[in-house]
Amino acid sequence: MRTDVIRKSVAALRVEPNLKAGDMAGASFSWAGIRDELGVSPGSPMNIGQLAVDRHAHGDAGTRTAFRFLPVEGAPRDVSYAELARLSNRFANALRSLGVGRGERVFVLAGRIPELYVAVLGALKNGSVVSPLFSAFGPDPIATRIRIGECRVMVTTAGIFARKLAALRESLPSLQHVLVVPEPDGTPVPAGTLDLAELMAAASDEFTVVPTGPEDPALLHFTSGTTGTPKGALHVHEAALTHFATGRHALDLHADDIFWCTADPGWVTGMSYGILAPLLHGVTSIVDEADFDAERWYRILEAQRVSVWYTAPTAIRMLMKAGPELRRRFDFPQLRFVASVGEPLNPEAVWWGEEVLGLPIHDNWWQTETGGIMIANLAAFDIKPGSMGLPLPGVDALIVRHADDGQVEIVQQPDTVGELALRGRWPSLFRAYLGQDERYRKCFAGDLYLTGDLARRDADGHFWFVGRSDDVIKSSGHLIGPFEIESVLLEHPAVAEAGVIGKPDPTVGEVVKAFVSLKPGFEPDDALRRQLLGHARKRLGAAVAPKEIAFLPTLPRTRSGKIMRRLLKARELGLPEGDTSTLEAGA
Repeated sequence: MRTDVIRKSVAALRVEPNLKAGDMAGASFSWAGIRDELGVSPGSPMNIGQLAVDRHAHGDAGTRTAFRFLPVEGAPRDVSYAELARLSNRFANALRSLGVGRGERVFVLAGRIPELYVAVLGALKNGSVVSPLFSAFGPDPIATRIRIGECRVMVTTAGIFARKLAALRESLPSLQHVLVVPEPDGTPVPAGTLDLAELMAAASDEFTVVPTGPEDPALLHFTSGTTGTPKGALHVHEAALTHFATGRHALDLHADDIFWCTADPGWVTGMSYGILAPLLHGVTSIVDEADFDAERWYRILEAQRVSVWYTAPTAIRMLMKAGPELRRRFDFPQLRFVASVGEPLNPEAVWWGEEVLGLPIHDNWWQTETGGIMIANLAAFDIKPGSMGLPLPGVDALIVRHADDGQVEIVQQPDTVGELALRGRWPSLFRAYLGQDERYRKCFAGDLYLTGDLARRDADGHFWFVGRSDDVIKSSGHLIGPFEIESVLLEHPAVAEAGVIGKPDPTVGEVVKAFVSLKPGFEPDDALRRQLLGHARKRLGAAVAPKEIAFLPTLPRTRSGKIMRRLLKARELGLPEGDTSTLEAGA
């Protein structure tokens, strides 16, 4: 029998957790203490590349595998911390030979290949600002980001350059150097580009890391909005403190872990937790070059002996769709902790993890702008399925409301819906939207960062996601969060995915409309529609349940896995679709 809470036992934890219940008071935590652990004294330089790689490259840790790269076909390639230090030094020297220095923007546009990871770390050591782009982007979103970010160097592959950049090159004046990973068959790199392998071969293994300061820019992440202009969120080298602390507290990383973050480095999760956090902890990371395949993923968990797994709700739903029979073909007893991010994780998925994987899935919450995990379900703590979890040490999370006079007021009453806000200035908080100062200022009210997410906090301090402020549905005086409705629909055995919007109505303001994609074996007919409407009314009540349900083969998602409710609404109402550059192909 399911309960409202998944209780943790000492035996279920398998290892002693990094964060225990008594630590949550936060008395023993300070960002200064994290800085000391990383060996950075107050006022001294701080460079993410040095902290992530060179700190481990000497002594016993140098022989430890930093990355195990799994190609689409062929044998894995292990790169040790010592080798990663040498390779990233070579890339930093290659940049130096081109006259590329501190503060200049280096973009990376490639699949999950070793050269991308080396370029990221070498550029950081060089004091350059790294901006990752998702390799499935088309030419237009790539060009837009290059222009906004004033990209000087692009690291890519010959194939991507030919398909997406060659025709645009002359229209991108900031782009001075394109460094191309050559094709395995020895085909010369395209005209007007530089052979990255040749540059690396000519460069020295020795490099003196640029002494960047904590507030020097390090990372530029683009995030889409409802307009046609993506936002470039700028992060600094001090963000390493957050990556390290959250890797310990939210992901429970231990030195002997085999860690697999499935996110692509083109997204903030793939950078913060696919590259930086595990390296800061000196653990071994699995990097799979292939696209999602349920059988391949289960095989990786088994063959690579993954112990900590960080993935996304979309991938979890696809594994659920593949059925429990496939999972039973594989054995991975070493897996001890599973976490998810990208969009809120429905309770049904948390329970699926407990029942099918043998481990509950731990949801957590953060944004591109926060730079790292802020609220999480933790290894040692009971889980309330559907909850975002508890604020991490060093994070002060609040619920606020906006008064009629424009003031922001803190909400004290439990279970009151308001905007989620974070107080203070933590190391990975973004420092700017590039070229959009006014847009940046609107994110803050005094010392509060206003997230734009609506949430509530229960009496035990757990936070619950309600929806983006522009997703919330107002019907007959009720404020209805789409996530709750989507979660109930997902409980039905026919439903694979659900997205909910508010549809304008002259009588009640908005009515709830749901879009549903089905699992194999179910037909999208009127009988099933009536069944789903009845299921939702029984669970939610007539005031909250959807009044309309439409069936779609798939729902529009970003390539990082978020269902794009605003796109569902725009298509339903015939409105402009806004920025669709992150839309998954074919959605």
